[in-house]
Amino acid sequence: MQPLMLHVACDLGPVRAVTAMVNATERGCDAEFQLDGAMAGIVLPSIAPAERRDNLWQTTCFEIFWQPLGEKAYREFNLSPSGQWAAYDFDSFREGMRNAPVDAIAIACSHDDAGLVLRASIAADLPVPAQVALNAVVEHADGTKQYWALAFPPGKPEFHSEANRALIVER
Repeated sequence: MQPLMLHVACDLGPVRAVTAMVNATERGCDAEFQLDGAMAGIVLPSIAPAERRDNLWQTTCFEIFWQPLGEKAYREFNLSPSGQWAAYDFDSFREGMRNAPVDAIAIACSHDDAGLVLRASIAADLPVPAQVALNAVVEHADGTKQYWALAFPPGKPEFHSEANRALIVER
């Protein structure tokens, strides 16, 4: 598991730590995110049908950005504790956004008073080697948000920046 860092502009809150991991598989990738904190202070979306849905990042959500080494194009996955998901392809930094083709995404999420574990299995074309970002948006009960990532570029939290893709993934 890789520790994610809290963006410097975010206030401390009910989350003490976020860790994540991703492994390339023959069909795509498997990922796991763990959130350690007082869950009563965190907004969790309600369980919903496991389907594609936009704007999941507006509340508690976990993200993977997958960029084949040497390419400008990248793919973004949003994985919600609700079971819903999104997948987008980009030609370059925030350009050419469109729904990405995905064979299947399965999300399993469990939580108790002290934390949450989200596991995802993604079946999609994910070339390797790739530089990958693992991110989390955590909404607090008061509506504020925390942004967690492996790395951040200078300035505001920007998950689309190549600077976030601090992990190299191979099979």
